[in-house]
Amino acid sequence: MAEIKNTGRYQTTHLPEAQFESGSRGRVLKNLLGIKRKREMDDVEARQQLRALRELIVVYDETHMFTAADVCKIHRTWLGSIYSWAGDCRQVNVTKGDFPFAAAMEIPKLMTELEKGPLREFTPCRFDSDDRVVRALATVHGELMLIHPFREGNGRAGRLLAILMGLQARLPPLDFTGIKGKKRQQYFAAVRAGIGRDYEPMERIFSDVVRRSRRAASRAGSGPDMP
Repeated sequence: MAEIKNTGRYQTTHLPEAQFESGSRGRVLKNLLGIKRKREMDDVEARQQLRALRELIVVYDETHMFTAADVCKIHRTWLGSIYSWAGDCRQVNVTKGDFPFAAAMEIPKLMTELEKGPLREFTPCRFDSDDRVVRALATVHGELMLIHPFREGNGRAGRLLAILMGLQARLPPLDFTGIKGKKRQQYFAAVRAGIGRDYEPMERIFSDVVRRSRRAASRAGSGPDMP
């Protein structure tokens, strides 16, 4: 979970997205279900993510050009039954360790730029080579992660979008389970590299994801379920 960073003279603790569930020891954000245990919340979010993917596959076909509103809809479809602020751009500044994501006040402008730039250029994600598909996935995902538009769930919402883009490219549902340990550190480094518009590290990440997903599909058969 990204940490809130208060900047300037305004306090943000009154905002729902800045509050934690009473009795959770600061580990679970205030939610509509009254869940206090992190493990329980992780399980609920995972189930809702799978449900959301099944619903979103029906909504977005291979001809769809994604917009900033679609990114918000993806997040809301997934977490709307859990958090009151699901699908809304965050109003707090957040960091991951010592790395600050985009300032909250800049998010609407940055999401508009994402829509007019990478989303318009790379969706629908129907290209004639894996290299171009990987470039599309890496660029959109990297830019979205730098914006980090939501209080929580940015990475997973970004992966949902990537899965939907991959389906447009006739790929099997992308399998991100290999991004752990050393690979997870490489992923965070790839996000940071995007600050300088260097997408090659993220392209390497997605190239591995595509290969792994194809291998998994060939062994078990592809389908609409999330890996």
